[in-house]
Formats: sequence, structure tokens, C-alpha cells
Amino acid sequence: MTNMRMAEQAARHQDNKIEARDVHVYYGANEAIKGVDVDILDKTVTAFIGPSGCGKSTFLRCLNRMNDTIDGCRITGQILMDGDDIYARSVDPVQLRAKVGMVFQKPNPFPKSIYDNVAYGPRIHGLVSNKADLDEVVEKSLRRAAIWDEAKDRLNEPGTGLSGGQQQRLCIARAIATAPEVLLMDEPCSALDPIATAQIEELIDELRSSFSVVIVTHSMQQAARVSQKTAFFHLGEVMEYDDTPKIFTNPENPKTQDYITGRYG
Repeated sequence: MTNMRMAEQAARHQDNKIEARDVHVYYGANEAIKGVDVDILDKTVTAFIGPSGCGKSTFLRCLNRMNDTIDGCRITGQILMDGDDIYARSVDPVQLRAKVGMVFQKPNPFPKSIYDNVAYGPRIHGLVSNKADLDEVVEKSLRRAAIWDEAKDRLNEPGTGLSGGQQQRLCIARAIATAPEVLLMDEPCSALDPIATAQIEELIDELRSSFSVVIVTHSMQQAARVSQKTAFFHLGEVMEYDDTPKIFTNPENPKTQDYITGRYG
């Protein structure tokens, strides 16, 4: 291999935050994910698209070991984050989830105050040593999640008292309060109205300057708006993975073409 090729590969490797190789996921005897290879780039939004039941959420949950909590779930292959195997025996899944935050489909604030929702992660992970530091983390996280102005006078009120869109931004603030490096979002707008959806999409675009963001979405329009890379899942496999504009304007796989033109899904 030439020095130039090696240098190109090394540079590409450096840009990868997460590298998944030949990942299979089994629920009992059922194979849900079949040999997936995907690179998640640093400081980039990557969208996972595909029909319902195609494995995109299952694969997303491999990236922070959420599937560990499901009885009978078995994962093979390799997932590296910054070159380290996240499934190594030495890796504590709880610590991994502080580095790989997650936002779910339905807003799920804890039955606590707005302040305590955001403070929860930094407290349990021992990231702050005093109240002043915690106050700073809470404010910074709420500001980054674009909800500080709406929440600053209500910090002691329950997070469940916020509107749906505000609750989802609170959940994003909670996810980023532990200073993660990757943010996973599983259909974060599917329960929201168009105005709240637009606010979350704007926020995702801002967050990618600090995080690698991976979003599962049913909305191809949303994937086209917010992501730079897109992976198309079908029946547990990645059919195509490329720059988002190419996936939507000039896909190579006929199945991708069929899906984005609405022939199925």
C-alpha cells in the first residue's frame, strides 16, 4: 500500500467516532441485525432511515449497549468508539452511557423538578463537586438545549409540566449534561407538532458542532434536512450508506431508490 493510501486511511480513521463491523443482533433465534458495517463520523449528524421493523432502532441501541437490558438479546461483531471496543469486559455500560447519551421517541422527563432532571446525570456520575458547579452545568445544558429562557423561572417546577416540545428539549438537556461525546436520538420528533419539530431540528444542527449525533427517523424529509450522512436499513441490513444528498438524489442501490421514491415503506 502506498504511503498516500495509508495516510488517507489514517485520516479517514481519525474522522470516525464510532466504527461498527459485521454487527449481528439476535433476539433468541431471530436475527434482527445482519452483518452491519457503518462508520459514524465525529461532529456529524448521521441519519438511519428505512421502513418500520427494519432494525434501525435496534442497531442504534447497540451503540450505547441499551440492548444489554433485554433478556435473550445477543450481539456479535465489533463496535469501536475512538478505537476502543465498547463491548469489552472492562467497559462499564453505565459509564459508556454517560459518554453516549440517548433521547427517546416520547419525551420522558423524570418525575422531578426541571433542575433535578438535568442535575441527575452529573450527580450520579460524580461530575461536579459543589452546588455552584452543578448550577453552572444545569444552566449551560438548558441553554444548549434552547430551553433556558422558558425554564429559568420554573427550575423547581416539575419537568412533566412543560409542553411536549419543551419536555423533549429538557430530555436533550438532560442527555448532554454529562458532557457526552455522542448523542443518539430515536425518532425524537415523532410525538411532536410541526413547530416543536422545527425547533428540535434547529437544535440538532447546532449540537453537531459539539457532538456526533445519530438520529433514527421515519421522515425522509427530516433526514434530508438535518443529516450529512445517511444509512438506509432494510430487513436488518444496511443497503446503502453515503453522503445524505447522494442517498436522496443519486442512490446506487435499487432498494434505496424504491424506498425514497415511495414504492414501499
